Amino acid sequence: MNSSASTPPITFTIYSALGLYSFALVLCVFVLYILGLCVNLVLVLIILAESRLHRPMYVLLVNLALSGVMGSSSVCPNIIRHFIANRKETSLQGCLTQVFFTNVYGGCIFCILALMAYDRYISICKPLLYHSIMTPAKVKRMLSVVYFLLSSSSAVQVYLTSRLRLCRHTVDKLLCDSLVIANLSCERTSVIAAYGLCCALCVIVIPCFLVILSYVHILTVMLKTSKESQRKALQTCTPHLLTFINFSAATFFGVINNRLSHEVPKAVNIFTCLLFFVIPPLLHPIIYGIKMREIRQSLKKRMKEKNLGL
Repeated sequence: MNSSASTPPITFTIYSALGLYSFALVLCVFVLYILGLCVNLVLVLIILAESRLHRPMYVLLVNLALSGVMGSSSVCPNIIRHFIANRKETSLQGCLTQVFFTNVYGGCIFCILALMAYDRYISICKPLLYHSIMTPAKVKRMLSVVYFLLSSSSAVQVYLTSRLRLCRHTVDKLLCDSLVIANLSCERTSVIAAYGLCCALCVIVIPCFLVILSYVHILTVMLKTSKESQRKALQTCTPHLLTFINFSAATFFGVINNRLSHEVPKAVNIFTCLLFFVIPPLLHPIIYGIKMREIRQSLKKRMKEKNLGL
């Protein structure tokens, strides 16, 4: 990997093109980022404080919230720093660090959503076996495997990208990713492109397939049950479905934009970045907070206790 002393910093030219609108952009990012941190923190604290919520679904929900915080924190502070410091550049090492965490973020969300779909499948389709299958130890093992595999694959991608010799050092986007750095390279990057495609298939296509497969089984079982059972099953699945659809749509637009970034307006590049890194971490805990009765009840209980204490 090139040393920081010999490698010029990566300059983000998109800010100069925005002109006066850059302040509005940074203000928007700052507000959404802080709101996202607050709602995720509230959700995590509620689940940790309530012993009756220490169940597999809520453990996965905590990890989903923390993954969202990791994703937004890998991008938003850099955008704010670039504006405040009036220096729209970062080192290659800083760019590669951002690549690592943004890759892990995207993979974590999809894999955790797949585990949550599996949890719902066991809960609805095999309720008598739920507690023997979804044990705390098994949930921890599954999460450990997810984090290990995603961290390892992202580290390999960062290593391969770091070996590239760069001929250009300007980026017309808000953040770094492996494709951005590869496009700055003086050489062909077919190995990195093939590896990136393989990783994308593993962390996006496979989890999506598992989610769809789980809901096919859930729907099949629901159609054979009573109206009341269908209503309860739908109530428990709705937050997960909304979250999955929201993040899948954001990822789809992100992938398309990444491949066509030179052919789309800068406003689309900015919107796609916010749609993937800022909006989901804010919306996901709100969706679960509104739709899941136990979380709503716990929140109301805590607020009531606080008011009585005052």
